[in-house]
Amino acid sequence: MESLHYTLATVWFLLWGVLWAMYFVLDGFDLGVGTLMPFLAKNETEKRVMYNSVGPFWDGNEVWLISAGGVTFAAFPLAYAQMFSGLYTPLMLLLFALILRGVSFEFRSKVDSAAWKKVWDTCQFVGSFLPALLLGVAFANIFQGLPLDDTHLNQANIFQLLNPYGLAGGVLFTVMFVLHGALWLSIRTQGDLQQRASNLAIKLWPVLVVITVLFLAFSAVSTQLFGNYLQTPLLFVVLALPVGGLVLMRVYMGAARWWAAWGASAVFIGGTTMFAIVGLFPAIIPSKPNPANSLTIMNSASSELTLKIMLGVAVVFVPIVMLYQFWAYKNFSHPVDEAELEY
Repeated sequence: MESLHYTLATVWFLLWGVLWAMYFVLDGFDLGVGTLMPFLAKNETEKRVMYNSVGPFWDGNEVWLISAGGVTFAAFPLAYAQMFSGLYTPLMLLLFALILRGVSFEFRSKVDSAAWKKVWDTCQFVGSFLPALLLGVAFANIFQGLPLDDTHLNQANIFQLLNPYGLAGGVLFTVMFVLHGALWLSIRTQGDLQQRASNLAIKLWPVLVVITVLFLAFSAVSTQLFGNYLQTPLLFVVLALPVGGLVLMRVYMGAARWWAAWGASAVFIGGTTMFAIVGLFPAIIPSKPNPANSLTIMNSASSELTLKIMLGVAVVFVPIVMLYQFWAYKNFSHPVDEAELEY
């Protein structure tokens, strides 16, 4: 029975990684669009086009963040408790930033005042840039390990999380999401705005390549992410996803095939996430400097019965959510028309 419990915990660990990958892929581009707002939009119409380019999607995309948090709570409650208490400050900042961004969509068009709109444009930028940065800082710290004591309590404060490797993760996530957002704008906009977004995406690609290579080198000396790969070299095939995505992204950008380039960017983001998840296994929150205090899939997993029930629920409802999102993307895949601006 213990082996079945271990198998279920392993399945849920991989599904946990897939949920985070889905969130980064889907919410990543709208966080990127919001971060680009002050730099790409030259007038009120272009700002509205940028809002409307992500308007039908951003709230649905955050379903995957709620799902990832919910799965952490239900499948690995001890890891959830540590993650949401040990990383309390950055996660609360993330929550406030996402609330500000959500409110900006609803309130910006309520008053016809330049000052009012400027306030909500600022909230849109802060509420997009800060989550990208904080997610990178939080996950980089998880990759390198938190200073957990023998009761699994985290002894680090917010300033200790802002270490060089944590900040490197923040920079990687920000650049990754901004490029993903620029590709989305290349699909959903027209005219000068589309041209500026496309040019920016092409210029950001080599920057992302350099930052990714440096982050991998930093990871090799600061984390144990490569341990599983060195022990089982066959696992290096996982790298084919992010590497292939990165190369194809540039090929498709050169051919002005923006949907394909965005898809390749999604493969890069998803593949990078799964590369890290496989590297973490079997730890869900490694402990540094004492690995014996790590939270693993087994010492933090729920009961076997809970994991079985969750699997049944996931098999039914996840395809429904995916079908709904496919419908939404299919129906709003065309460039934004200025005649149908809503936000």
